[in-house]
Amino acid sequence: MFRSFIAACGLLMAAPALGPGVAAATPANQAVAEAQDAAAQLRAAVGKLADAVTADDQVTALTEVIRGYEQGLASLRDGLRQASTREAELRSRFQAERGRLSRVLGAMTALQQAPETAMLLHPGGALATAQSGMILSDVTPGLRAEAERLQKDLDEIATVRELQAGAADMLGNGLASVQEARRLLTSAVTDRSTMPVRYGEAPEELQDLRDAARSLEEFAAGIERMETDIGAPMDDFEGAQGSLRLPVVGTIMRPYDQPDAAGVRRPGWVIATAPAALVTTPWPATIRYRGPLLDYGNVMIVEPARGYLLIFAGMSQVFGEVGDVLGAGEPVGLMGGSEAPAQEFGAQFVADAARGGDAGQTETLYLELRKDKETLDPADWFVLNPVVDPQED
Repeated sequence: MFRSFIAACGLLMAAPALGPGVAAATPANQAVAEAQDAAAQLRAAVGKLADAVTADDQVTALTEVIRGYEQGLASLRDGLRQASTREAELRSRFQAERGRLSRVLGAMTALQQAPETAMLLHPGGALATAQSGMILSDVTPGLRAEAERLQKDLDEIATVRELQAGAADMLGNGLASVQEARRLLTSAVTDRSTMPVRYGEAPEELQDLRDAARSLEEFAAGIERMETDIGAPMDDFEGAQGSLRLPVVGTIMRPYDQPDAAGVRRPGWVIATAPAALVTTPWPATIRYRGPLLDYGNVMIVEPARGYLLIFAGMSQVFGEVGDVLGAGEPVGLMGGSEAPAQEFGAQFVADAARGGDAGQTETLYLELRKDKETLDPADWFVLNPVVDPQED
């Protein structure tokens, strides 16, 4: 079922390689290199799926496939954005220098069409002919250099166009397999039976607490007060401060305590994600709550250490049950929304990448970290990698 996805990854691996006559430092060539790396990442992730033999292994392998695909998309998105920016710069320069370039091309055409013997003769006699020859010898190298620069810029634009076309084809062909991987992951998470549990059933007070809660903060405070028989994993969560992996691939739209357009401040991060993006736990944690809450959509609250709570809100699907102990990197849910149809997805992705910002990232995940009764700035705990950066104004 994943053959079409593997074949699609091969399409992008066939992107034009850097030739010996092309400068490797150009943004367009860098974009091609990043695209090839992204395709290799997808192939490696899909390859791990064949080794899954148990239900738990399937969950791990499918999670790696989906996460690898999303990280590959983010890398490709960044490369396409840089290449498109470079193309726009070159086209803008062509437009600004339109008059000068026309004169240069006219001179080059005249030199190409004029007979060499006629170019060496001057009506003023031998001295004037010698002087014109000296001027011509000075001008010609400059024209040649200008022509080479123009050709290099045009080649760079052609590389960008070829990259965009190859990316669109690859993404359109691979989409269906990734959607199938998400479906299989949902089934595998439900079917697995070896998940360790810290306590058996969610107490009735959890339901009462949810029904009575008037805010996420009030609900989280109530969760902290609830008794558990064992509690959170014993891993050194505090020692991981500053090194946690973000739970989703996306763009941080609003940092901690930054007001939105309506002036509302939230003590957490709002992260823009692509439709159906996978959300994973950054640290081993016990599920303390999962399900709908107020107007936050589906909420997952996990306990990574005694006194700490991680809150994820806004997902369409949530995995696991209260009391399950999750390992780092395990799936906790999927974002909502849906991608464009396969025949449109690749072209739409390329267009969104060229626009930059959070174009195409239509879903939002809310992330909050609490210690006892206080909220903490996630910026002090999480690492921003090259494909998950704060949005620039």
